[in-house]
Order: sequence, then structure tokens, then C-alpha cells
Amino acid sequence: MPIERRQPWPSQKWQRYDSDVLPLWVADMDFASPPAVIEALHRRVEHGVFGYGRIPDSLRDSLCGWSDTHYGWGIEPRSQVWLPGVVPALHLACQALTEPGDGIMTVTPIYPPFLKVACQHGRQSQTVPLSAPSTSGDEWSLDAEAIEATIRPETRMLLWCHPHNPTGHIWRDWELSVVAELAERHDLIIVSDELHCDLLLDEGACHQPLAYRFPELAERIVTLWAPSKTFNLAGLTCACAVIPDRALRQRFMAGTRGLRPEPNIMGLVAAEAAYLHGEPWRQALLETLRSNRSQLSSAVTNWSGAELHWPEATYLAWLDLRNTGLGESPTIPLLNSGRVALSDGADFGWPGFARLNFGTTPDRLAEALWRLGQMMSASSQ
Repeated sequence: MPIERRQPWPSQKWQRYDSDVLPLWVADMDFASPPAVIEALHRRVEHGVFGYGRIPDSLRDSLCGWSDTHYGWGIEPRSQVWLPGVVPALHLACQALTEPGDGIMTVTPIYPPFLKVACQHGRQSQTVPLSAPSTSGDEWSLDAEAIEATIRPETRMLLWCHPHNPTGHIWRDWELSVVAELAERHDLIIVSDELHCDLLLDEGACHQPLAYRFPELAERIVTLWAPSKTFNLAGLTCACAVIPDRALRQRFMAGTRGLRPEPNIMGLVAAEAAYLHGEPWRQALLETLRSNRSQLSSAVTNWSGAELHWPEATYLAWLDLRNTGLGESPTIPLLNSGRVALSDGADFGWPGFARLNFGTTPDRLAEALWRLGQMMSASSQ
């Protein structure tokens, strides 16, 4: 039974548009979070006191266990800096670890907040386009020559998204090696947003945390993790910066003192419950997402001019709509006439594309895909 999300609680995803619009835009799934999380939140609410909290040792231990079990990365409790979200963490890292005028680099297309960090803090924004697939069988990939050519003496930080949002690309080992070599040679700090690492969809796929893959670079890597995407907890605003290197961690904490609010106490409770007891739910979620991905892929093959390159991770699909006849901003007619809301590729640095969130019920997805298909057919005539 689909959960009603327009009432009674305000929902950014479902209330941004009219009631007849199907929202497949923001990265927010339409599934209830794991029962263990909900039960833990009920117990915390029943306590009745919501004063200032602290990071419990049991939460730190739960993330250590999750990291070791799933990724073989033996992080220490003291390496964790808990924060109110990954987007704030991007800004805090920029403030603490770079100086005004420094260059902040990222690859595009990219999750839109990445593109706002540098300018908001008086740094230089430096962007590098990925190599787009040339045929349906190709994949998105890092352009090693382009990223090398973009680095300047003032470049100090790389904002990295791993796995990649919006393309769903799992970085190959050669791509990670390129990033690591450039970071060492050019003395770059890497902020690695690994928010979607628990959502690899291809059987046998393996996530390699950048700091684990290259332990020799620990002094220059900040890894951002959170239960928000994996367990659909984004509204509880809770994330963690894993910084194994003591000197880098102290720089981060000193540079963000007074700017770094304590995480949401309910988010801390939810995070611990998710990491301790959420694995069966995650496995069921992955099966649903794989089925939804197949449904989406089948639909797109019938959309004249549209291209979808198989997302290997996340519940997000990156659609090339430049040849569909829908115009320079295809998400506008898809919303106005098709009544389906997608994320506009221009916000990710690539106009003519759109990001589609398939983290919803199969029936809702089928209805949205039918509407989109009708629009594609009409535009091609």
C-alpha cells in the first residue's frame, strides 16, 4: 500500500507541485524507514525530554561495525565527526580546510550543492566535465586529461562524489587511481561524498572507500557518510565525516568551531538503529530498486530520442533528453503537460538532461513512465 505523503505532514518532495503531479525529482524515497528505526524513535520520544544530547559511544561503534562488515575498512571511533548533514559538511570543509581565493574543483554533471560551495565562501569554482557515453553501450567516465588541465596552482580541494550522483556510475579502479595520484602530486584535499555507497545495484559490485583504497593519502581525505539515503532518513539531518588523520581532523574541527551545530538527537538514534538492525531492510530495498531500474530501462527504450545509461548505483537515473524534441529545458514540458516532476539537468551543469528518482513504488513508477512516454511520443511527431 503506497504511503500518503501529501498529508498530514509537510513533504518537500510531494508538496512542491500540484496534487496531480507525480514527483520523481529530489533524492527522497517513498518507502517507510526500517521498522527497527521507527521503534527506536518511538522509545526516544516516550522518554519525553529533548535537551542537548551527545554522540553516544554506541553510535560510533555501530558505524565502525558497518564499515568493517561492508567495506573491510577498520575505522576508529575517534575518527568520526558527526554533523547535521552532508551538504553542511561540504561547506564546513571548504571553510576549515581552504582559504579565500583557493580553487575548489569538482566534476560535472554533479549534485547541485557541489556547484555552490566555492562561490559562497569566496573561493574559485573549477569544474571538469565527465566523458559522456558516445553509444548506448558506453559508460560515463572520468576525463583524466581534462581534470589535469583544470588544476591550477591555487587549486586546493576536490569535491568528489563516490558513487556518482547523478549518473549512478561506480568509479573504476583506474579512475580512483587518477584522482589519488593527482591529489598527491598537486597537494589537494579530497572531500569524498560517499552517501550512496550502500546502494550498489549490480550484483557483485563493490564499493571502495577512497580513504581505504589509498591509506597513504589519509592526511588529505575527508569521507562523508550518512544513513540518510540508504535508510530514507534525510529529514533527520544526521551525517558523519570520517577523518582518520588526527591533524586533518583537528584542522576540520578547529575551523568549524561555532559553525558546526550538534546533530539532531533523533537523527543520532535513527542512525544507530539503522546501522545495527537495518541490513535486512536494505537488502529488500535493493531488490525493489533493481526491479524498478529494469522497469525504467525497458520504458526508455521506447522513448524516441531519449538515452539512459544503466545506473550502477543509487536510485537515481540520468536521462539524456537532448534529442527528444522537448526543447532546451525538457523538464518544463514534462512537468507542465506530462505532470511528472524531474530534476533539471541544468542545475547539475548539463542542460538538456534530467535526473529521475526511481525510489518509489512500482505502481507509481509505472504511471509516471507512462505519462513520460506519452510526452515523448507526442514530441517526436
